[in-house]
Amino acid sequence: MDGRFLKVSYSQLLKAPNGFSKANLIGKGGFSSVYKGTLGEDDKLVAVKVLHLQNRGAERSFLAECEVLRSIRHRNLLKIITSCSGVDFQGNDFKALIYEFMPNGSLHDWVHSSEKLNLVQRINILHNVASALDYLHNNSITSIVHGDLKPSNILLDEDMVAHVGDFGLARFLGTNSEVNNSSVVKGTIGYAPPEYGLGNDMTSSGDIYSYGILLLEVMTSKNPTDDTFKEGVSLHNFAYMALPDHVNDIINVEFQNFQHEDSIDVKGKPSNAKIIEECMALTVKIRVSCSVDSPSQRMNIENVVHDLQHILDTIQGI
Repeated sequence: MDGRFLKVSYSQLLKAPNGFSKANLIGKGGFSSVYKGTLGEDDKLVAVKVLHLQNRGAERSFLAECEVLRSIRHRNLLKIITSCSGVDFQGNDFKALIYEFMPNGSLHDWVHSSEKLNLVQRINILHNVASALDYLHNNSITSIVHGDLKPSNILLDEDMVAHVGDFGLARFLGTNSEVNNSSVVKGTIGYAPPEYGLGNDMTSSGDIYSYGILLLEVMTSKNPTDDTFKEGVSLHNFAYMALPDHVNDIINVEFQNFQHEDSIDVKGKPSNAKIIEECMALTVKIRVSCSVDSPSQRMNIENVVHDLQHILDTIQGI
């Protein structure tokens, strides 16, 4: 640890979320549980991620996040405050990561709740996530593969700006990092690309595939393991078959209402309907281009960022 990071003990962290009480539990996965708490003299709100060290892979997940997060910084990545590695009061190993608290929770919760995101919010969030991936793949000191991109790993701050988190499965490209050499699960079912199921190494194009799945989930509120997608129908085919004239048919009802009420009637410009339809078609086309089976044919993340910015500018200019 260097001077940038606050030093905290187990006893300090135990007090932060009130003894890791269930009332403060805000998330749970195979490797960890996340608690809301306060830390420091100014009672700063934080998220404390406590590793389940008894579970295989949890130690590696902790090391991966520490190694990645100490070397990256971007406005659309979840900011780490510090970490803690020691023992609890019973003498058991204890490891935790402390992050900035994101008051608007996860993208998954918003996508699948009754309170729907509006059009600009959705596209802006997708642009935020693409910008984070572009940084990880192309602009960080060492190219990094996230490895587990999905809505539950996207956190939203008070301004609904998206921050990519959970680097427990991340890999450094072109290095012999100890983290890279560990045997771990590759991604999450439904979001992981097909080549991972064949035993292929994690790559940046795998992140692009996961991003494509995430994009359509944001636009349709359907997750990739939805009952709709069976008997040969995949999320990719679902989107592909809607192009170019039936994109509105796969967008959820609340989203369609937003289009008509906020983008057409209020402005009094009938031509706006066509503009919105074209923007939505381009968004779904991005999704299809990201999630083709062949990794080499997937869309470049820089082009995704550019196209989404164009869509945002077009919609906001109506």
